Order: sequence, then C-alpha cells, then structure tokens
Amino acid sequence: MIKNTPVLEVSNLVKKFGGFTAVDNLSFSVDEGQVLGFLGPNGAGKSTTINCLLGVVEKDSGEIKMFGKDLASHRVEVMGKVNYCSAEYILPYSLTLYENLLVYAHYYEVKNAKNRVLEVLDDLEMTDLKSARIRSLSLGQRARANFAKALINKPKLLLLDEPMASMDPDVVDKGIKLIKKIQKEEKMTILYTSHNMWEIEQVADDVVFVNHGKIIAQGTPLELTRQELKFEAKEPNLREVFIELSRRQMVEEENGGLST
Repeated sequence: MIKNTPVLEVSNLVKKFGGFTAVDNLSFSVDEGQVLGFLGPNGAGKSTTINCLLGVVEKDSGEIKMFGKDLASHRVEVMGKVNYCSAEYILPYSLTLYENLLVYAHYYEVKNAKNRVLEVLDDLEMTDLKSARIRSLSLGQRARANFAKALINKPKLLLLDEPMASMDPDVVDKGIKLIKKIQKEEKMTILYTSHNMWEIEQVADDVVFVNHGKIIAQGTPLELTRQELKFEAKEPNLREVFIELSRRQMVEEENGGLST
C-alpha cells in the first residue's frame, strides 16, 4: 500500500531568538483530512512554530513541506491553499465585516467572491453583523470574524492558533460543530492549538504535546490518556494529561534533567 504524501511535514525545525531556542529540532507531519492538536504551556513554541509555517518568521534550520513542496521555494503557490486563524489577529478596524471578507476573498482569488462571503457569514451566524465595522464588534465577535476570514478560501490546510479564545461557550460549541462538519465534508487538514482541552478532545485525531520547543508526548487523545495517566480510560482526558506532563517537566527541570 502506497502511503500518501502528508499535507504538512515538518522536519528538524529550529528557530532561535538570540540565545533562546523557541523551537528545538521539531518534527511532525499531518495527513490529509487529519486534525492534529498541537498543545503545550505558554512559551512552549506553539505560536512560533505556526509563524514559521506561515513564513512570517524565518526558520534557522530544518525543512517545512506543504502538499509535498518546500515552503521556502513554493510559498506563493502553497499559501493559496492555506489559511490561518488566531483570536489575536486584528482585521482592519475601519472596514465592515463584509468588506474585510470580500478583500480576503479577492486576495485568494475566490470564485463568486460575494456569494462566498455571504455563505461564510451565514455558516457563522454573522449575517446580521455584515455591515458592522470591526471596531464596533465585541472581542468574541472579532474572534468569529477572524474565523470567517480563515474559511473564506476553503483552505486545504487550516492553521488554528487559539481560534476560539474570547468566544462565549455557546459560540465555541457551535464553532466546534462547524469545524467538524467542514473537516468531514472538505477533507480539510487542520493544525489546532488551544488551552481548552475540551476543544481538542472534540476534534483532534492525534495530539502532540510540546514544551521548550520539543515534543514530549504524542498519540491519539485516548492513547495519551492511557500512557501518561496509567489507567485504561474509556474516554480521553487531555486536561489531566496536560497537568501530569507539566508537573513532570517541572520536576525534571528542578532536577536539571531538561536543558533550556
């Protein structure tokens, strides 16, 4: 059986800021239609990794491939099939929600751009806000607007960095259901970071835990629960795994077992 080329393949990625190593020889891959939860404490290297994947931060060494092609030499080509969402991303304040999405639709050369914008707004239950300027939206509404932007080109690879921070629980629940629906229908590949373990448990096929820029554990949510918590769990509990791994890392650091 021939193995398909991963949609995203990261090999020995390194990024340093002065004497600080934010990403330390990181390697992982994500197959078509897979959702990979990318987890770790603040400062673990998650956002830096995503910024390297977007090409907005230049890596020091290693290789990044998307759709089997080297990102450094094919960035314009592959980025047309990629999109990104972060609750901290700021859309231009002076434009309306509709205008912002239309600009991005044209940027990605989306066919029938106006219809696509209306479709995304409807999916996210934001049609009533289409004429609102971004500056007038609440933090939760801005987070949803960023998510709408990320879906505008029906990306084959979606990079989500805390996409639902600031959203109300009901909106988060609807957002998760929409992600699952779109991922199934479009076979979308997703790299998903979040501090909300419930979100990851709902959508992730596999999980990678990172700390100090290194992978410290990986597997399916259920496998990690069984491996790290040492009991035969019937349901994944990534929150407990996260706490256990964090405590273990603190002990190792105190004992000098982990180099920073």
